[in-house]
Amino acid sequence: MASQLSQSGALSLLLFLTPAVTPTWYAGSGYYPDESYNEVYAEEVPQGPALDYRAPRWCYTLNIQDGEATCYSPRGGTYHSSLGTRCELSCDRGFRLIGRRSVQCLPSRRWSGTAYCRQVRCHALPFITSGSYTCTNGVLLDSRCDYSCSSGYYLEGDRSRICMEDGRWSGGEPVCVDIDPPKIRCPHSREKMAEPEKLTARVYWDPPLVKDSADGTITRVTLRGPEPGSHFPEGEHVIRYTAYDRAYNRASCKFIVKVQVRRCPTLKPPQHGYLTCTSAGDNYGATCEYHCDGGYERQGTPSRVCQSSRQWSGSPPVCAPMKINVNVNSAAGLLDQFYEKRRLLIVSAPDPSNRYYKMQISMLQQSTCGLDLRHVTIIELVGRIREQQLSANIIEELRQFQHLTRSYFNMVLIDKQGIDRERYMEPVTPEEIFTFIDDYLLSNQELIQRREQRDMCE
Repeated sequence: MASQLSQSGALSLLLFLTPAVTPTWYAGSGYYPDESYNEVYAEEVPQGPALDYRAPRWCYTLNIQDGEATCYSPRGGTYHSSLGTRCELSCDRGFRLIGRRSVQCLPSRRWSGTAYCRQVRCHALPFITSGSYTCTNGVLLDSRCDYSCSSGYYLEGDRSRICMEDGRWSGGEPVCVDIDPPKIRCPHSREKMAEPEKLTARVYWDPPLVKDSADGTITRVTLRGPEPGSHFPEGEHVIRYTAYDRAYNRASCKFIVKVQVRRCPTLKPPQHGYLTCTSAGDNYGATCEYHCDGGYERQGTPSRVCQSSRQWSGSPPVCAPMKINVNVNSAAGLLDQFYEKRRLLIVSAPDPSNRYYKMQISMLQQSTCGLDLRHVTIIELVGRIREQQLSANIIEELRQFQHLTRSYFNMVLIDKQGIDRERYMEPVTPEEIFTFIDDYLLSNQELIQRREQRDMCE
C-alpha cells in the first residue's frame, strides 16, 4: 500500500530540513541530496492505472451476436467482466466462430482478443448437364438439394445433397447419362489343340461388331483377356469386350477360347530306376528317358514318346542288377565297371578270421538294404565281391592301388568317380557310413530318391 500511495501522490515534494540535520541518501530509493540548498526532491514517477480486482466491471461486458460467452471470474459468482476474468466463446448452430476462442480481461481494461460469429453458407451448386436441382433453403445450413434428370437420362450418383456445418455439401456431384447402351456382338467361341511338345496354342479372331443406337459415337472398346494371336494355356478362357458411348453407357459381350492338350497315361519309373521327361512329361510330343540306379543296367528301349493317339511309343524297359566280371586282367579293369554307377567299400584284413574283419562284415550284412539304397558295393580283399571270388593278383593290385595294408584291418570308401573319400582303421557302424554318404556324396537326383524312399528299409 505504501508503494501504491507514493505512486499516486504528488509529482514533486519539497522537504525543508534544518541545517544541523544531515540528509540520509538511500541508494535506489528514488531520492537524491542537493548540498547547495540543503533540500531534497522526489523523483517524478510515471502514473499507471491502479489495479483493482474488486471492481465488478473492469472490462466492458462481452456480448457476442449469434453466440455465447461463458466466463469464469477470480471473484466467482456473477462477475463476468472483472479483472482476470477468462471467457470461452462459442457460436450458435449454423454459425462459425471467427477469431479467438478464449479471451481474458487485462489490466488495460481490454479483452485479450476479439471474435464474431459468421453464418454457415455452402457454395452454390453447379448445374448438371441434362438435369437440374431444387433446394429447400438455398445455401444455408441443413438446406437439402434434390437432383433430377431430363427425360431419357438416368441419374448416377447422389440424388440429394445437404449443406453441412463445415460449409460443404454432403455426397458428390451426380451426372445425368444416356440410358440407352450401345450394341455389341462378339465372335463365336472356338476350340484348338496344343502343338506337339507344347502346353499352349495360338488363337486368332476378328474384333467384335459395335454400334451406338443413340448418337452413333463409340468412344472406346476395351478387352479383358489376351489379345488375338496370343498363346493360350490348356483350359477354358473367357474373352470379354466392353464398348462405351459418349454418354458413358456400356455394353459387353463374351466368348470362350478352349485349348486342349493331348495327354498320354502317366508313365511309372522302372523298379531300381527313374524317369526324366521333356515338357509336362505326359503331353503330345513329350519324350521320357529311362535311367537305372547305380548297380543296375537298363534292358530295353532307352526312351518313349507320347504320340498324337495319346499312347506311348515302344515298351517300357527294366533295370536289372549289373553283372560284375571278376575275370579281368587288372584292378583298373575291375574298378572301371563301377565308374559313375556304384560306390565301393573296400575291406582289407590279414585273413577272414581277423576279429575286426568279422565284426565289420557282420554289421554290413545286416544293412544290405541301406547299402543298396546308397549304391554301395562291398569288395572284401580276402577274396570275395558279391559272393564271387577274386584272384590273388587282383587283390594285391587293389591293395597297392588304394594303399591298403594286409597287416591289419583297414577300409576305404570310394565314390562313383573313383575318388578315395574316407578311410577307417577300426570297424564302424553302417549308420556312420550312411550319414557320411547322405551328407557329402549324394547327387541331387539321389537326394530326391532318398526323400521318397526314406522309410523303405524300416
